[in-house]
Amino acid sequence: MVFSNTQATTYNDKVVRQFAIMTVVFGVIGMLVGVIIAAQLTWPELNLGIPWLSYGRLRPLHTNAVIFAFGGSGLFAASYYVVQRTCHVRLFSDKLAAFTFWGWMVVIAAAVVSLPMGYTQGKEYAELEWPIDIMITLVWVSYAVVFFGTIGTRKVKHIYVANWFFGAFILAVALLHLVNSAAIPADYMKSYSAYAGVQDAMVQWWYGHNAVGFFLTAGFLGMMYYFIPKQAERPVYSYRLSIVHFWALIFTYMWAGPHHLHYTALPDWTQSVGMVFSLILLAPSWGGMINGIMTLSGAWHKLRDDPILRFLIVSLSFYGMSTFEGPMMSIKTVNALSHYTDWTVGHVHSGALGWVGLVTMGSMYYLIPRLFGQTKMYSVKAIEIHFWMATIGIVIYIAAMWIAGVMQGLMWRAVNADGTLTYTFVESVKATFPFYVLRLLGGTLYLVGMCVMLWNTLKTAFNGNVSQVKIIANTHAHA
Repeated sequence: MVFSNTQATTYNDKVVRQFAIMTVVFGVIGMLVGVIIAAQLTWPELNLGIPWLSYGRLRPLHTNAVIFAFGGSGLFAASYYVVQRTCHVRLFSDKLAAFTFWGWMVVIAAAVVSLPMGYTQGKEYAELEWPIDIMITLVWVSYAVVFFGTIGTRKVKHIYVANWFFGAFILAVALLHLVNSAAIPADYMKSYSAYAGVQDAMVQWWYGHNAVGFFLTAGFLGMMYYFIPKQAERPVYSYRLSIVHFWALIFTYMWAGPHHLHYTALPDWTQSVGMVFSLILLAPSWGGMINGIMTLSGAWHKLRDDPILRFLIVSLSFYGMSTFEGPMMSIKTVNALSHYTDWTVGHVHSGALGWVGLVTMGSMYYLIPRLFGQTKMYSVKAIEIHFWMATIGIVIYIAAMWIAGVMQGLMWRAVNADGTLTYTFVESVKATFPFYVLRLLGGTLYLVGMCVMLWNTLKTAFNGNVSQVKIIANTHAHA
């Protein structure tokens, strides 16, 4: 669609509204499944002997719901909102944008049905079987056409850095998904990987780590680079640093996957390459964190009164912590202690709940009132309550997992003078029990905070006036 320079741009916010609402709904569902399986690890009888409620089937449902349903919907919402505002044009195709929403809902519904039934490829973050993978591909190609088509028809010469991150995330995820999901169908819901043995493991962890690197990092950095300056009402601290951050991050991340396969059949040199690039990754990661946090220079006082800004800034603190911890855990000697322990679970959740969760919540709290013709959320006090519940919940969760993980690693490697193991595996499980109770407590707090957000979102939406959105959009079209 072409607009004259004198005509105000009307944005397609319908699809943004749909994805924003579903982000919050899926946040509650994903965290609820997480709490259920945390309770099962604490009290295994809670699966009630029902196969489709067993930990092995609900755990991939939890990860897919949090990453692709909650996080993915948040990324769709944010990228569609940001690319229109920064390019001063409407989305490239309303019909394709609508297809990405409904197609993504079909993918998520298929995951909700198929994973508890036991249909899985057994690949981390790529469990969904081949027919669903094909649907994901169709949605993703449509997403790329809408996003890059919007960039291509932009009215401004400049491409804002948030769009660089969104664009890299879209292209990299497409590449990763196509290569790792290559499979030979054997039945309507059964397939065999195109790779075998250690090659299959290598391709899987090239995908698995870069799903973290591009889906869970680059995409959400796109959010960070738009919503922190907007909410703080300050320009980004260093635009030059943001460009260095972008190119250093996307080049380095692709090489870090082998650190998931230390002490396996993978060639030792390949493991070392993964370790070295993981350590290098610390620099661009912290460059991005510093750039986001320093955007508040001269406006630190806003953190006292603005819970949305607090969500966004604290998320960056968790990003910094997780991207320090990850490279440290990739060092072979550290990995010898941490691998297969709950320390890894703590690390993953400091990134997923602390970084991805909080930056998504902060971004949605910015978006949702604007999408429904409001100046702010229905209850600012509820945002404050949610912030503290989420933050305290994360801290309890990850501290419990760190302690449990280090304890497990030390117990498993402890040997007596005669060379026999000091502890049986069952003894390490028994010693871990109190920390599983703490994890359940932290996860429950995080879930209740998410329910508070859902209530606040629904009140804001029902009190809103969507007809006002066009006026607000036009007013800010060229802001």
